[in-house]
Amino acid sequence: MTTTAPRLGSALARLLILAAALLGTLLAGAAPASAHAALTGSDPKDGAVVATAPKEVNLTFSEQVSMSADSIRVLDPAGRRADTGEMRDLCSGSIVRYGVGLRAGLPDGTYTVAWQTVSADSHPISGAFTFSIGAPSTTSVALPDRTAGGGPVGVLYGIARYLSYAGFAVLVGGGAFVLACWPRGASVRPVQQAVVRGWLTLTGATLVMLLLRNPYTGSGELSDAFDLAGLKAVLETKTGAALTSRLLLLGAAALFVAVLFGAYARRTDPKEKKDLTFGLAIGGSVVAAGIAGTWALAEHASTGLQPGIAMPVDILHLLAVAAWLGGLTVLLVALYRAPSVERAAVERFSRVAFGSVAVLAATGLYQSWRQVGSWSALTGTRYGQLLLVKIGLICVLLGIAWISRRWIQRLADPTPAEATEATEATEATNESEEAGEAGETEEAGEAEEAGEAEEAGEAEEAGEAEEAGEGSGAEETGDVSEPEAIDPRRAAQLARQQAAVATARRKRERDADPERAGLRRSVLTEAAVAVVLLAVTTVLTSTEPGRTEEEAARGTAASGPAAVPDRPVDIRLPFDTGGVDGKGVVRLSLDPGRTGGNALHLFVERPNGKPLDVPEIKVAFTLEAKNVGPLPVAPDRIQTGHWTASGVQIPMPGEWRIQVTVRTSEIDQTTIDKNVKIG
Repeated sequence: MTTTAPRLGSALARLLILAAALLGTLLAGAAPASAHAALTGSDPKDGAVVATAPKEVNLTFSEQVSMSADSIRVLDPAGRRADTGEMRDLCSGSIVRYGVGLRAGLPDGTYTVAWQTVSADSHPISGAFTFSIGAPSTTSVALPDRTAGGGPVGVLYGIARYLSYAGFAVLVGGGAFVLACWPRGASVRPVQQAVVRGWLTLTGATLVMLLLRNPYTGSGELSDAFDLAGLKAVLETKTGAALTSRLLLLGAAALFVAVLFGAYARRTDPKEKKDLTFGLAIGGSVVAAGIAGTWALAEHASTGLQPGIAMPVDILHLLAVAAWLGGLTVLLVALYRAPSVERAAVERFSRVAFGSVAVLAATGLYQSWRQVGSWSALTGTRYGQLLLVKIGLICVLLGIAWISRRWIQRLADPTPAEATEATEATEATNESEEAGEAGETEEAGEAEEAGEAEEAGEAEEAGEAEEAGEGSGAEETGDVSEPEAIDPRRAAQLARQQAAVATARRKRERDADPERAGLRRSVLTEAAVAVVLLAVTTVLTSTEPGRTEEEAARGTAASGPAAVPDRPVDIRLPFDTGGVDGKGVVRLSLDPGRTGGNALHLFVERPNGKPLDVPEIKVAFTLEAKNVGPLPVAPDRIQTGHWTASGVQIPMPGEWRIQVTVRTSEIDQTTIDKNVKIG
């Protein structure tokens, strides 16, 4: 009979259409959500030119951040520190604002503000901008070319994050697969090895992340990973506490694994095994939820919109991922290393996977609504684009899973004799491996040659193994009077040869079952796609959410305009008309320096700072990016050197060009201009 690959059913298409419709509905009516802090304002603003030196520099963020004494640095044109190092907490209500004081008597010139901090969702953020006092000047300060969390340390930290997710999935999903789908798998060595390696991977990755946390959020130097003072500081943070809690919970998980593959695997009484299964299921679920909670409590779910709902949802999402992808990994190991896995076990896992996908769909839609918030963020930001890639990979994975499910329906259980024989062969292989570890290199080489020969499935190998068995019998017969003369190393070699014969037989039988071979191929393809999916998810969790990226680009905070600091626009414009008393400086102040009505003040001064009386002064505002203007303003003279105008309207935010025309005599005048950001 020819076996063909099953086709996708229409039910899968209906499921995908329904998921897309739900996603569209949620995104269309989404309210703003906040996560992954972004700088939304500064005082002075980026590129501003102020008449006099400010007393402090303030930064406003979209969410709470962790600030240290060195988080904000202000450098003068020569690269020297111009700030006092005194951090000031200016937060009020929903406004997240911090400042640093400046030294007195700062000279004119261009100053650089470099900042680096850690957002409430554990990710480092950094940036830099400049402002000028009096007039712009050259500066020897180079803006940082590497963002926080980058470089080799960032790469290693990202790899550790990926391995931690993978280890968690295999540990939790593998344990769930054994308890819920294939209890007999608790005594199968390859399954045991897969779950234990998942635990080791998660533990090792957590330790690496704990050591790298200090350089990851700070200097970026790998040598700082062993700085004890930095490690102590990390342990006092929310992320450090989460990683430490994860290590403690992994100790409890080690106990769970020991019982699962020890006492549970040896139980034969049905009632005792049922009671132990119930206890392991409850205890394992608590430990798994606790480990998942260490991510939820320290990352995106812990901040922003509805954290009380987002954290439990995130835990459910992680557990569903582990049950699906981790169980899939252990199933793949079982299909290749222990082909006696029953059809009923595969069918039970299929039901578990379906339930996991349903949970993933519900929790994933909520998380997408919370982190993206709009169609423009879904398609126009890096987070949204990665999310679309993830959705596409999940659709591919569902399609392959549908094919696997159709293979399962055609799968036939091995006969009891075959299952018993496969189990005995597996046990013999395990025993021979243990014996071989204690043997000499020569015996291991001979056993390996025998194993390779038997793997080819030739009749000659089977004959050699039988001859070896007969020789063993002859030795035993001939040495009845001297049993102590039996060579244990030779016996171990023979055991390995016999196990190789059984392995070759099982391989021939496995390859002769087209349904089981088709299932193995589809599950292998699923696992390959799952590896890529997990990598995309890891990158996604460390990427600034789309809504926050759009918000930062607009320069507005999630709490509204009140989160943007109010400060007049102050600039100094030197001029020279060429005539008598033609040199001087115009100081312009636009208060409050926002869209809408503003008060304009102009002070005309001689080079020595004394007021200069001029016949006429005019101002015009132009927003070239929007083709707005010039908007003329005719200020009124108040007194010598002081001109003012009220109700100056700035219709929209942007980078405005301010032109000031100064006339010092009937024939001498000049026009000077400056670009200023007005929000």
